[in-house]
Amino acid sequence: MSATLSTIIHPAAATSPGSSLRTATAYWKRIRRHFVDRAAIAHLRDLDDDALRDIGLAYSEIEAAVRGFMTAPNRTRL
Repeated sequence: MSATLSTIIHPAAATSPGSSLRTATAYWKRIRRHFVDRAAIAHLRDLDDDALRDIGLAYSEIEAAVRGFMTAPNRTRL
């Protein structure tokens, strides 16, 4: 089976209608998620140790908790 240069460089899936919109939407969601995460991290870093302990976090666990890498002991990760 031979492949032409145009099918290697421009696969059919990349030229389908709406693919540009899906790509732009995915980028927008990722950028928005980044800024939401950064705001949550900044807010949690402003809390003192007692407040963090009340919600079950240590200062070193803030980023992992915001990004979803931690779960509460009585919950399972989805």
